Amino acid sequence: MTDSPVPDSTGMTNRVREHKWFTPWLLVAPATLWLCVFNLYPALNTVYMAFTNKKPLGGGEFVGLANFERMLDDDQLVYALTNSVLYMLVCVPLLTMLPLLLAVLVEKKLPGLTFFRVAFYTPVVASAVVVALIWNWMLDDRGAINAILQALKVVQEPLPFLTDRWLLLFSAISLTVWKGLGYYMIIYLSALGNVGKELHEAAAVDGAGPVRRFWSITVPGVRGTMLLITILITVSSLRVFSELYVMTGGTGGPGGRVSSVVMLIQMYSTGFTGHLGYASALSLLLFVLTLVPMVLLVRLNRKDG
Repeated sequence: MTDSPVPDSTGMTNRVREHKWFTPWLLVAPATLWLCVFNLYPALNTVYMAFTNKKPLGGGEFVGLANFERMLDDDQLVYALTNSVLYMLVCVPLLTMLPLLLAVLVEKKLPGLTFFRVAFYTPVVASAVVVALIWNWMLDDRGAINAILQALKVVQEPLPFLTDRWLLLFSAISLTVWKGLGYYMIIYLSALGNVGKELHEAAAVDGAGPVRRFWSITVPGVRGTMLLITILITVSSLRVFSELYVMTGGTGGPGGRVSSVVMLIQMYSTGFTGHLGYASALSLLLFVLTLVPMVLLVRLNRKDG
């Protein structure tokens, strides 16, 4: 008859606590392998190809900084950078403040506000491609928007929402803002739950109005969340793709001047005539563009703190 293991003071047997030195490594091995194959290797390979003339059907020779020098003469890249930066400058303030205002409104316990919470969040769950197609239909020369404007005698001729460079760009920006309101509103709602109600009550007793309480209590209380949302919006704006791609039909709009950096990367990296080396160099440029604002925002937040 064999002896059974004797429980120790914690009620666990010595046999249960015993394991091989490599057991933890076996547990993390699948996730580590996944990250290396699908994240680390593609990133390192992109850096390598940025300095080559790699193409889908050949190439791969080292060309130094030739791909980066080519950027200096690429007019399409200038348009794409202008569009991406403008996208960021408009979306960041709008999607930082408007969702906060919505969150403050729907946070109040009033009858019927559940309906508005659902209504504001509905665009988030809808497919970006489907929503962009619907907006294309609405903004067409014979679409609903132009029909309403002409019926109200606001305009005599249809506005070229989908053929004018700036109107098309701001139409895409308005789509991004409208679709992102509900998502960031939910994030703000969770942050508002940590803002002490007693602070609002004390400020109200001292005579502070709603606007004063908003700027003096609510905004400082959600400052960390506001920084997070600002970073998310900045990165998303610089990497915008679906809205512009669908609304321009994949062509980049009139003269290809309503494209984004991601659209250029997609254009150069596909097809038999694609230039993977140049597309990789554009990817590195986009990485730097998204990294710099993030670092600046974090440093500014630490300085203010």
